[in-house]
Amino acid sequence: METTATYVFLAGIGNSEAHHWQYLWYQRTAGGVWVEHESWDSPDRDRWVKDLDDALAAVTGPKLLVAHSLGCSVVAEWARDHTDTAITGAFLVAMPDVHGPNFPAAAQGFGAPPQERLPFPTVVVASENDPYGSLEHSEAAARQMGAQLVNVGRRGHINAESDLGAWDEGWSIFTDHFVR
Repeated sequence: METTATYVFLAGIGNSEAHHWQYLWYQRTAGGVWVEHESWDSPDRDRWVKDLDDALAAVTGPKLLVAHSLGCSVVAEWARDHTDTAITGAFLVAMPDVHGPNFPAAAQGFGAPPQERLPFPTVVVASENDPYGSLEHSEAAARQMGAQLVNVGRRGHINAESDLGAWDEGWSIFTDHFVR
């Protein structure tokens, strides 16, 4: 299966390290875009949203968002005030609960997921034992955003610590929903 969309990757706080599935996917996709931030350890909502907006503006043609953790919140926050009709979908993995007890205090200005549907097809992938967002939170967020929820069982925060490697299961979910 082939797609002409440019994959735009949004990592969470601390960035995705070299053995994180998201970075491994970025390495295997030709022409992908990695959204960079000035500070990976002290995220500021407005700056991170602007970074995403700038990255999207620099890409011509269809775009497909691949976000992890706080990157999912950035997508939701961006969609509140911006539009880009070239976005063909969003794959949101391990969406954190910004009001949850484990949400990093260093992340400033982030709000709850939007109450309205996102303007592009969206899949929220959740784990049953994610310390940063319960399955119930993910279910509610997916419902509010008009997204499809995929429960992958007990995978922690679906990050490098989850020892998923290139996370073939996730790649299958992604391609089943977005690659044509």
